[in-house]
Amino acid sequence: MSSPAGFLLAHGAGSDRNHRLSLALEEALTLPVRRMDFPYRKAGRRGPPDRAPKLIAEVVAEAEEFAAELGVACDQLVLGGRSMGGRMCSIAAAEGLPARALVLLSYPLHPPNKPEKLRIEHFPQIGIPSLFVNGDRDPFGTPAEMEREMAAIPGPTTTHWLQGQRHDPRPTFDLEIIEVVGQFLDSL
Repeated sequence: MSSPAGFLLAHGAGSDRNHRLSLALEEALTLPVRRMDFPYRKAGRRGPPDRAPKLIAEVVAEAEEFAAELGVACDQLVLGGRSMGGRMCSIAAAEGLPARALVLLSYPLHPPNKPEKLRIEHFPQIGIPSLFVNGDRDPFGTPAEMEREMAAIPGPTTTHWLQGQRHDPRPTFDLEIIEVVGQFLDSL
């Protein structure tokens, strides 16, 4: 199988397409990267984010548009992003958006201090390779919680823990994240 044709990158709830890590990934990776904004950001609002169905529909629309621009099918794209953005990409893929793989940075397994409110209903429908890059002190999901819940994903999963980091890793970890993402993309 050929290399992925492009990487659609979605932002977290409190950010936008110009988050420093998104910009760094676009600059460092060898494949085309499309940094997307969700509708509430396009409208100039900082938040709260739109409801999940609207966010997921935007991922689908952006993926279809990006694939068309590249002259490929959506199944040649890698989908992913930070926190909420990665989660919406994973739901879109689980609901049937064809994709080559998922890159999930700081996946929000549950809200902080609410481990009973898991965001994993769609995990059993993720059949594509998935990379999870999280801080090992992330209040949105501990390593033990993540490993336990990721077992429900039938596709191959890769996990990388950022030592001593929380939900928004310090900028000094950007190079490590870029290296891990690049290696994962090269492995596809």
